[in-house]
Amino acid sequence: MRYLEPQKPRIEIIPMIDIMLFLLVFFIMMALKMIPTSGHVTKLPTSSTTTVIQNSKMTVEVLENNNLIVDSKPMSASELTNLLKQKDTSNLMITVVGADSVSLQTLMHVIDAIKSSGATQIALAAHNKSN
Repeated sequence: MRYLEPQKPRIEIIPMIDIMLFLLVFFIMMALKMIPTSGHVTKLPTSSTTTVIQNSKMTVEVLENNNLIVDSKPMSASELTNLLKQKDTSNLMITVVGADSVSLQTLMHVIDAIKSSGATQIALAAHNKSN
């Protein structure tokens, strides 16, 4: 008659732990996807008129030693121009990220390399001055 005896209900916590671990991993992966750059440039210039760009398709980082990193790959300005000439640049948004110590002449050199490939949508990254 053991089958007819009422049993004390149990709460199984192992499936709940599995679900919480899955949610933790999911949110960590989404947070990592939100970071647009590879993290080389740590101190951006500030501006009081910054706006958020939603559809940046390519990131060009200008390091303090004037080296370029394009989508996490080191590259020269001429290699950047050749890379962009191979792509359809009509709808390509390119964000140029430069540290605050990078000279204006270096940024202009990078922008000229981008424009010589036919790309027209260029944005400069900056922190909002109020933050």
